[in-house]
Amino acid sequence: MSFFEDFVPGQSACSRSLDVSQDDIVAFASRYDAQDFHVDPEAAKTSFVGRLIGSGWHSCALLMRLMAEDFLLDAASMGAPGIEEVKWLRPLLPGDSVSARRTVLESKASRSRPEMGLVRFRLELLNQRDEPVLEQTNWIMFGRRGSGIGKHPAGPWLDHAPVYERPVVVCLVEAPADPPGPPRFFEELSVGDSHELGSFVFTSEEIVAFARSFDPQPFHMDEAAARNSSFGRLAASGWHTAAVWMACMVQHRRRQLAVAPDRPARLGPSPGFKNLRWTKPVFAGDRITYRSEVIDKRESASRPQWGLFFHRNTGVNQDGEEVFSFDGCVFVERMPR
Repeated sequence: MSFFEDFVPGQSACSRSLDVSQDDIVAFASRYDAQDFHVDPEAAKTSFVGRLIGSGWHSCALLMRLMAEDFLLDAASMGAPGIEEVKWLRPLLPGDSVSARRTVLESKASRSRPEMGLVRFRLELLNQRDEPVLEQTNWIMFGRRGSGIGKHPAGPWLDHAPVYERPVVVCLVEAPADPPGPPRFFEELSVGDSHELGSFVFTSEEIVAFARSFDPQPFHMDEAAARNSSFGRLAASGWHTAAVWMACMVQHRRRQLAVAPDRPARLGPSPGFKNLRWTKPVFAGDRITYRSEVIDKRESASRPQWGLFFHRNTGVNQDGEEVFSFDGCVFVERMPR
């Protein structure tokens, strides 16, 4: 079992590999990122990327699953406060075999909580050619040896394959009351533009369905185990909170397209995000409302028909408390000449 003291800067290790099929990609994207280039092989041919690829959030979820298997379930892990940065460097493709590599960058003892420390990792999801699909940097909290914080309880945490399976009862994204305007081209976007994307109720069934595939830590999967954890009750995976943001964004986009002119502005993929924060747990029964605001934009030097816009995204619970935020960017089409 690993404690804070066991993670030494410079230390590196690799996980097992897992195969990713087209069905796996479509299953995840159909629920959380149903853009054409993630769910429809034919429509994907005319998209920005030219072929079917996996959602970037799917690659993050697979990295989380491999890290859980590799060391987190056998460590005094206490969760992560957020993610400094994710870079989506290459597309996740049908037929890829992916593995995870972790490298310890630094560690520090907590001043306010002497029973724990924090370890900063560089985490990479690698394809079968050892090429990084994504690179992620973040801190993870661990109990210190002798602190009384121990191994996760034994249980069937890894009995499910790392493939998304919908729960029997599915919760739907709730649309805002106000209809959105049509999707805007790069030139039409203005800093300060803000939209409510939708709301989602995190039921226990939804929380467990995501966790058993991608974040199989006991406090996301089992009520009794969660009561004995630092959360105190069943809590959603942070990656689940993020994936639902994407589902709300896709639904918002569909509402925009429903009122669009004949030639709507197209969106491309995202190169990554920064400053993701899980500021409060999302518990079973919480209703999270997501918003997105344009904070900057710039022309693309490599793709002159496209621009990049930067957006600040938040999730707020039913009590008005912010539980989630991150700074993202995405390609958007420029106005046709």
